[in-house]
Amino acid sequence: MELPFDGAISAYYENDAPEEIRAAVAGGKKHTILFSTYPHDRHLGRKSYTAQMALLQIEMVKLQAWVRETGTRIAMVFEGRDAAGKGGTIERFRTNLNPRNARIVALSKPTESEASQWYFQRYVKHLPAAGDMIFFDRSWYNRAVVEPVFGFCTPDQNTRFFNQVQPFEQMIVESGVHLFKFWLNVGRAEQLRRMLSRESDPLKQWKLSRIDVQGLHLWDAYTAAIQDTLARTHTAFAPWTVVRSDDKRRARLNAMRRVLHHFDYTRKDAEAIGPIDPAICGGPEIWDA
Repeated sequence: MELPFDGAISAYYENDAPEEIRAAVAGGKKHTILFSTYPHDRHLGRKSYTAQMALLQIEMVKLQAWVRETGTRIAMVFEGRDAAGKGGTIERFRTNLNPRNARIVALSKPTESEASQWYFQRYVKHLPAAGDMIFFDRSWYNRAVVEPVFGFCTPDQNTRFFNQVQPFEQMIVESGVHLFKFWLNVGRAEQLRRMLSRESDPLKQWKLSRIDVQGLHLWDAYTAAIQDTLARTHTAFAPWTVVRSDDKRRARLNAMRRVLHHFDYTRKDAEAIGPIDPAICGGPEIWDA
């Protein structure tokens, strides 16, 4: 089978990955957690996960009905390293929702016209109207992490972003939008294991890009940019929720709980939602490089 990018991910694993990362991937069993500081040793069992997810998705349907009835506006930003599980988490949020009012925004590279605009301009038009839930699969935070790491923006553009992002988000919140910012954190060995899996799966190869391949070599630069971003943009009005996603199942459940617990919607069943695991889902203090 032909591998994308001439097997560059496999080549990185075999030739360039740090020895301890290569050893962790090689020695890890399917359901074993590879990140040594992760608070659980194994992935959550499928039976327990399926039962909990079913309850949460019922609550999400109730929430959407209330959102549409009341005209509430919700915007959720999902950020994280490559293969952290952003798309899969968004998918579980939306599984049983009306897609007309629960839309994904995943913007591609800016057009020439968009590149000449105010940086936040192309995101503004996607903010929610009354009754909408909007899921940003990556967001304006590209300029805080991906763009400076790869040299896609100038230092001045990066500085301008950080000068403007807090006022921008404050305006969003003050206009009545409920803004959730999720940072999905994944360990280096688990990221590589997932990318190797994508490389060898014809049904998942589309998820890979040249940026993903190049990013494997830039772990430390990403780490520095992430630390800087969380420190400079975690605010009282727009806080970051860090979700440790080495176990995708626990990550999805706890991210959904974070949103559901926030609202007092009609027929809410707090017992069905269950508690948030603070070791999996919390503030920037639980982020771990």
